[in-house]
Amino acid sequence: MAKRDFYEILGVAKNASDDEIKKAYRKLAMKYHPDRNPDSKGAEEKFKEAKEAYEMLSEPSKREAYDRYGHAGVDPNMGGGGGFGGAAGAGGFADAFGDIFGDIFGGGGRRGGGGPQVYRGADLRYNLEISLEQAAHGFDTTIRVPSWDSCDTCHGSGAKPGTQPVTCTTCGGHGQVRMQQGFFSIQQTCSKCHGTGKITPTPCPTCGGAGRIKRNKTLEVKIPAGIDDGMRIRSSGNGEPGMNGGPSGDLYVEIRIKPHPVFQRDGDDLHCEMPISFAKAALGGEIEVPTLNGKASFTIPEGTQSGKTFRLRSKGVKGVRSGYAGDMFCHVVVETPVKLTERQKDLLRELEASTMEGGAKHSPQAKSWKEKVKEFFE
Repeated sequence: MAKRDFYEILGVAKNASDDEIKKAYRKLAMKYHPDRNPDSKGAEEKFKEAKEAYEMLSEPSKREAYDRYGHAGVDPNMGGGGGFGGAAGAGGFADAFGDIFGDIFGGGGRRGGGGPQVYRGADLRYNLEISLEQAAHGFDTTIRVPSWDSCDTCHGSGAKPGTQPVTCTTCGGHGQVRMQQGFFSIQQTCSKCHGTGKITPTPCPTCGGAGRIKRNKTLEVKIPAGIDDGMRIRSSGNGEPGMNGGPSGDLYVEIRIKPHPVFQRDGDDLHCEMPISFAKAALGGEIEVPTLNGKASFTIPEGTQSGKTFRLRSKGVKGVRSGYAGDMFCHVVVETPVKLTERQKDLLRELEASTMEGGAKHSPQAKSWKEKVKEFFE
């Protein structure tokens, strides 16, 4: 069966740049790699097809021969100048494979000089629950987090005192082994030494050969004023330690703010419900309300209705990145009196009768509502 055009396989134009060809190959390699499609022969064939196309188009001399003579220009059996002999040059298959290796196999390490794989330690997360007042004003605190320390018995070697680790015979001390899958070769971390390049025939009885033991450590954390729920504080180097000399990960302290009995926070603003009596709403007067920095007072006008909102400027929270504090919004809730005595009920009946005699001037909202209902039914 005739071979498909290499440009068609990769889905690029014939004048595509090297970067466009490389990106197209990476996309196909990620999609059809045999390790991601273990039971699909079709995916394996497409992967091989994409690999061959990339090998030819990524090397300038082979691409030139293919552009001039087609498949005959790169088929060694037809006298062309290409074929599969040797590795691709700079920017060739090996380069692209190196880019996608970590994406396909989840590799997070780095290798230097053919030695053991070096891995950065994993990041850790610590959930810290604080009050709204603490978040608004900031404070210093201490937390205890898990940590790994060098084993006191083997001093980090992992071997029983009096013995030494030996070179891994499976990988020859490289920490990596090469596996062949058809004509495709991949390199993976050695399963016997786990990338260290060494094994301990007689493990340390204290740490079990790990060379380190788990302990808790205490860290001081500064919580900045104005921090909000869900924000994170990074503590560099206090995550899990790296492997084979790799750097430690980071610790992220994630803030969780406990519900407050009075306030609800919205960014840098605060909201609260303010219950007032029926008489206070009708007559008006001075109201005293709590804030995060003490008490504040303001005057409400006569005839204040339930749901009315009053704004107190700069009585909210000064955010971490803000130059000024937010506002506080007080939402009025007119409280209906309950458990009235007969005398109190009589007084309310007299008030009701008196306001009814006064007409709509005492109840403008009721008048407006009745008119709307009348229009609706008409």
